[in-house]
Amino acid sequence: MLHPQIPSPCYVIEERLLRNNLSIIRNIADSADIEIILAFKGFSLWGVFDIVREYIQGASASSLHETMLCVEKMKTKSHTYCVAIAPHEIEKILDNSSHITFNSLNQYDAYHQQALAKNVSIGLRINPQFSKAKTELYNPGSLYSRLGIAPQLLKVLPPYVQGLHFHVLCENNSYDLDETLSYVELHFGHLLPKIKWLNMGGGHLMTHSDYDTVHLISLLKKIKDRYPHLHILLEPSSAFAWQTGFLNATVLDIIDANGIKTLMLDVSFTAHMPDCLEMPYKPTVRFAQKEPDKNSKYTYRLGGTTCLAGDYMSAYGFEKEVHIGDNIILEDMIHYTMVKTSTFNGVTHPSIGLIDLNNNFKLLRQFGYEDFRNKLS
Repeated sequence: MLHPQIPSPCYVIEERLLRNNLSIIRNIADSADIEIILAFKGFSLWGVFDIVREYIQGASASSLHETMLCVEKMKTKSHTYCVAIAPHEIEKILDNSSHITFNSLNQYDAYHQQALAKNVSIGLRINPQFSKAKTELYNPGSLYSRLGIAPQLLKVLPPYVQGLHFHVLCENNSYDLDETLSYVELHFGHLLPKIKWLNMGGGHLMTHSDYDTVHLISLLKKIKDRYPHLHILLEPSSAFAWQTGFLNATVLDIIDANGIKTLMLDVSFTAHMPDCLEMPYKPTVRFAQKEPDKNSKYTYRLGGTTCLAGDYMSAYGFEKEVHIGDNIILEDMIHYTMVKTSTFNGVTHPSIGLIDLNNNFKLLRQFGYEDFRNKLS
């Protein structure tokens, strides 16, 4: 039964599930003798960072504002990678960073002296020109990618560079990482003996029920055996928040268009769950079949609350008839969802809440007109 204090709409993270993921992540890091840090780009719900810090201490940032959040809420300087850094931001970024990875040799040339002056460890993002990402939108390893330095441009390690960083995975497994590493060593293996740290980026979905954590630990140990001088880092984000919470919604109306019934919700796929349309993927709905069949008694599409014609999900199968005022619970809506939301159409942004270990609900944040207004001018 849904906790009676949970408002609608509301993102709800469950502490028990979060701690389960954190325990898995901590065990992998300890067993493989490597460091796993949290990537803010997919999970920056700072209201639970006190819990996160019980298991890991580091985080990665991809913008000035994320570096500031890291210092303020994770209580540590960030491992920072920005696609491109503006001149007026570099000093503050460096002030908040322990490590900085430059996306290009141009950015390295422009800023490495400032990084040296502030004793920030310098790295370069490399493109192994290989990726197992299934969706092109999320593939940073193509031949023409703007993310990372191509092999032919990095025959020699520039002065003062202490690390290399690659990120070409997207919710992938350890066998995909194994294959990726073969390309990293093929193209950049001559540089690995000359650096101090290797950041393997994110996309490691190590808290998925099917993920082979034993193989991951073995793989990481083999890398460390080959390069014992290297400090190895992984920086997943989805793995931290995978299956840790849901989005609670309410049916505001039911539209019947030529026999197709749509449940009109107080949430939006384009505004509150954009990856459902961008990835795309169809989210799981509690007490519903993702794909209705002949045994489905009731079939409904799910409609978002914005005016975008495509703001909906195709039909689900329900055992019971749904009525106006009923709750619809969309599962696994914590990672990458909240960080990508918008206030398109001025629709109300969902609240954020936590169910703690004692099954008490705590409202962490509510949003109102001022949040919409203050984003604009």
